[in-house]
Amino acid sequence: MERTLTDTIHVINPNSSAHVTQAIALAAAPFQAAGRDVICVSMSDGPKGIETETDLQDSVPPMLRYALEKETEAAAFVVACFSDPGLFLLRERLRRPVFGIAECGALAAMLLGRRLGVISILQAAVPRHLRYFAAMGIGERLAGDRAIGLGVAELKDREAMFARMVETGQILKRQDGADVILMGGAAMSGIRASLEHELGIPVVDPTQAAIAMADGFTKLNRPGNIK
Repeated sequence: MERTLTDTIHVINPNSSAHVTQAIALAAAPFQAAGRDVICVSMSDGPKGIETETDLQDSVPPMLRYALEKETEAAAFVVACFSDPGLFLLRERLRRPVFGIAECGALAAMLLGRRLGVISILQAAVPRHLRYFAAMGIGERLAGDRAIGLGVAELKDREAMFARMVETGQILKRQDGADVILMGGAAMSGIRASLEHELGIPVVDPTQAAIAMADGFTKLNRPGNIK
């Protein structure tokens, strides 16, 4: 089947940090290699990172403008931030399906383990994640949510980030009883397999989980497919 623009999945980094979008592109690469059209974009007028509630709110208008502009060219949109900013607003305003990486990542992780451990970026984000998981009704499946304590700018040092993630993942596994790990940020993409090797338990990249769900959903809903 010949690909068209309407087969394209748009993965939106709500912030303006190019290194985060580069990490997101690593998550998308296997899908692109398999022939799927995936576009990864930053919001140049978004915050540099999403670390506070103010950042969260400020990130939504640029995403909405972008999605409305690209709606006729897109099969689906992915919000590539672990707080899923604007997810429900975008779903309300758009005719295309919208997938949030936190929601999709958590759902995927629960298929692979009983007790979910989350590696977050900043401690300040943890309460927000806990509220979200409680709203999803999965709080009882959470073993723990621990932060590596690096800001968005510091995540450019991939080696330092990985070392902190291994250390944090081991604590989640050994002390908290996690049997599956969910990476709690789009900037972490590209190291899932290495982290899984170090920890010895399944690791979910939430950006890949969201793209995979968007890919499967849109293929099933192409015109002419059985529904």
